[in-house]
Amino acid sequence: MQRKFVTNLFLILTLNLLIKPFWILGIDRYVQIAVGTEVYGYYITLFNFSFLFNILLDFGITNFNNKNIAQNNHLLSKHFASIVLLRLMLAGAFCIITLISGFFIHYTWDMMKMLLMLMFNQILISFILYLRSNLAGLHLFKTDSIISVLDRTIMIAICGFLLYGHMHDHSFRINWFIYAQTIAYLITCIVVFVIVIDKAKIRKLAWRWPFFLMILKKSYPYAILVLLMTFYNRIDFVMLERMLVNGAEQAGVYASAYRLLDATNMIAFLFAGLLLPIFSRMIKLKQSVEPMVQLAFSLLVVPAIVIATCSYFFRMEIMTMLYTGTDHIEESAHVFGVLMCCFVPIATTYIFGTLLTANGSLKQLNIMASTGMIINILLNLFLIPRMQVYGSAISSLSTQFLTAFAQVLMVQYLFRFKINYRLLGSLLLFVICAITINYFGSGLQIGWVARFFICSSLCFALAFLLRLISIRNLIHIVKYGE
Repeated sequence: MQRKFVTNLFLILTLNLLIKPFWILGIDRYVQIAVGTEVYGYYITLFNFSFLFNILLDFGITNFNNKNIAQNNHLLSKHFASIVLLRLMLAGAFCIITLISGFFIHYTWDMMKMLLMLMFNQILISFILYLRSNLAGLHLFKTDSIISVLDRTIMIAICGFLLYGHMHDHSFRINWFIYAQTIAYLITCIVVFVIVIDKAKIRKLAWRWPFFLMILKKSYPYAILVLLMTFYNRIDFVMLERMLVNGAEQAGVYASAYRLLDATNMIAFLFAGLLLPIFSRMIKLKQSVEPMVQLAFSLLVVPAIVIATCSYFFRMEIMTMLYTGTDHIEESAHVFGVLMCCFVPIATTYIFGTLLTANGSLKQLNIMASTGMIINILLNLFLIPRMQVYGSAISSLSTQFLTAFAQVLMVQYLFRFKINYRLLGSLLLFVICAITINYFGSGLQIGWVARFFICSSLCFALAFLLRLISIRNLIHIVKYGE
């Protein structure tokens, strides 16, 4: 299992590192520059608002299906034929509730029209993720890796053409950006649908009410979990836009600072996509998951610490490089420094939360997530009026660390891992040294890119020195599968 995880992780990371950072930094960033901070702020607020109710499209079916198919491959044909129809019903419920909620918080007609387009895109995204969960459940990781970058590749081609000649004269329209996403998602959805149909040997869809009720009953704990976690991860944008007089502008500032965190989250999300079916199968076969957890931790959380510390100490330089010639650079830099620290607890969550999901510990996860949502909303209500966008960043960081710590405690309680004091000591030493390296290194009298490279290189060298990451072990796993 470790060999399968490492080899497929290398493939999916390679493909996504080639495509998704270019999308976020080369396309999405330029769209914000082209349309302006305020217009983009409206767009990103509506996008996150539509995302709040995304769970109504899925109702936890994707996570349930990923775990279920990984443990019972023979059920793909039987389940797929009916789940497709069930998801169409859920899409209708999603549209109705999202629109009613939009009217309830007094979105304008122009905002509602944009919301309609974004809702359709959310339906396509959700269906793509469900289809991909079947590929992951069957352990077709190579096919899934290619599909994972197909939509962004198409978007880059379309948006690159549209942006050419329109970025600096501000004639680019935010609606073009949304339409490009729609085309890309639609093509990707068709491609992966055809692949899954072929694997499942489906000839017709099946309308079965008892099956619908059974699936909803089994998946609703996943739905509640995703809903709660979505709220405390996405509500910041909506609260900023609604609570402040200059809310759209502040949401735009938050988006510019959040962009790199979003890029790193995409990479971390790939870990979870691989780990969920692997953990699920290992748990069913009663295999020890402790070595896999430690391997995933070293490959994800240790680099997350390096990225977070380097980003914090070089926050002003990074934001100036990305948004030269725009307003709010200093404000974005302060928010960016705080938000990038969120990557450490988020990376932790992608490992320990995924293990708890694979184990079926949904009750504990839902208690954790509901507590996190309440803490996040209360902190936002208190901090946003006083500190504006910076307060929202502090709220997000506090919530992420509390929920990640809770998940680590739950895993330890349920799985009774042997506490590795050497690893914990090395990790603590690594964090202290990484902060020290960046504190002094960021003040060197040379170009900031050179300073950044030196600091990050020293941090990774230290990780290898402390054996938090072992190249020898990785090579051994790939060669011998242990």
